[in-house]
Amino acid sequence: MKTIPTPAVNSTSATPKTERGAWLALTAALLGWLFDGAEMGVFSLVGRPAVKDLLLLSGEAAEEGVIALWLGVITSGFLVGAATGGVLFGWLGDRLGRVRAMMLSVVCYALFTSLGGLAQSPMQLGILRFIAALGMGGEWSLGVALVMEAFPNRSRAFMAGLIGAAANVGYLVVGTVGLLVNYWLRPLESFLVDWNVPSWLVANQENQGWRIIMILGIVPALLTFFIRLFVPESSKWKEEKITGRTSLWSAVDLIGVLVGALGPALMVYVYAFPRTGSFEHSRAVVITVTVLGFLIAILGYLYPVTKYIQRSRERAGLRTLSTPSVIRRMLLAAVLSGVPLLGTWGATQQSPSWANKMVEPQKKIDGIERNAKEYTLIWLSAGAVVGTILAAFMGDWFGRRKAYCILCLLAFISIQLLFHFNDSFGYRLLFFAFIAGTFSASFYGWLPLYLPELFPTCIRATGQGFGFNFGRIIAAIGSLQLGNLVTYFGGGLDLGWVRLAGGYPTACTLLSSIYLIGMFVIWLAPETRGQPLPE
Repeated sequence: MKTIPTPAVNSTSATPKTERGAWLALTAALLGWLFDGAEMGVFSLVGRPAVKDLLLLSGEAAEEGVIALWLGVITSGFLVGAATGGVLFGWLGDRLGRVRAMMLSVVCYALFTSLGGLAQSPMQLGILRFIAALGMGGEWSLGVALVMEAFPNRSRAFMAGLIGAAANVGYLVVGTVGLLVNYWLRPLESFLVDWNVPSWLVANQENQGWRIIMILGIVPALLTFFIRLFVPESSKWKEEKITGRTSLWSAVDLIGVLVGALGPALMVYVYAFPRTGSFEHSRAVVITVTVLGFLIAILGYLYPVTKYIQRSRERAGLRTLSTPSVIRRMLLAAVLSGVPLLGTWGATQQSPSWANKMVEPQKKIDGIERNAKEYTLIWLSAGAVVGTILAAFMGDWFGRRKAYCILCLLAFISIQLLFHFNDSFGYRLLFFAFIAGTFSASFYGWLPLYLPELFPTCIRATGQGFGFNFGRIIAAIGSLQLGNLVTYFGGGLDLGWVRLAGGYPTACTLLSSIYLIGMFVIWLAPETRGQPLPE
């Protein structure tokens, strides 16, 4: 590997240190993404039993409709938090440095995921998940910026594939931990009771040990000691600091991010709670709030970048930065990220719950726990590991745009195969889950390859943080519609030449249609294959 130069240091003496630093940065980022994926996947595994348990604990009715409502609210709040965190921690990464900001992001998502295991109501859990999501959204953009700036251009495809694979290994870890906790539930319950642990914290078959699984989320906090002691700062960011451009980021601009978060929060409220007392929101109100919410979010999240560019042009004389050009690329990145995020959260991430519902009737008869959701999550994640590495290399083989277009088509087809060619849980469903995971998650290897190529070093963390994480708002709105679609198309959908099965299959087919839009949008994006990262 070529030596990576650092400013104001003799290149000959710096060679071993710099190369070692690049690999340490990669190690820290991979561990961060692995834990990031684990923290995201944990709610897919324990969300339903957690909400049901908390509703009973707080004395509310644990009906299926109420459980679905809270699952949608908590998931949407998580996605909005990740979108906000992507901009917030991206700002910190461009202002304070990639490494320090990454430490803060890891502590944030580890601590508040763990605290979620102590929640006493669905509302408390939702708030804690929102705060944890701030760190998760930030860690992605910071790790990508750090690694892509540390390695030479020819290594970017391989690095991007590792980035996407690491997060999905985290999902694998969660599924495995879920199986182990289920296996040890009875002895664990006896142990906790013997030690006089409060009854609400005891893990048992009914709550499926969800609190223990979430409390284990504190483990990634240990990563911060490794980051603090061993990982060097990005040399490219150091060069920006020497020029003084990093100081042009102002903390006052973060008010815009806070205001921006109110937009999607308002949308979540209207979608999740269509009735307020005796008043029911009309369709016109919902549409108006949706448009207004998106505008508030876009303007608020973009505010720090527009102010930075303005200061750069006025004080630093940096005329190469154009506000319309940068904003256009950020919005384009948001759409390209939003397509797979909606496809993932609206379709493939629902398959563990869908598989679990298939085995519930049989469990009531024989009392046997088949671990359908855990095995489905594991096979989805295994496919995703393969897909992310494959997608990154496809970006180099075929070009960024053509690879994205092909992946959209394959993701759409694989989701239809999963939901419409399986009516019972078994090996065939797990095989199609692997295929769907391969192609629907493949974009998480393509995006870390492409998004850094859209932005110069001075705004890379913020630009790609906005681009990737704003797509989560699109996914949040889509996930809120899942329950409505499942209910509305409970009897299926007749397309004339074929009839789609009702419930999850039809709902997930409709949400996954977003991939067909992505096949056309990608041709509006620039082709960057073979080009160095912009300085």
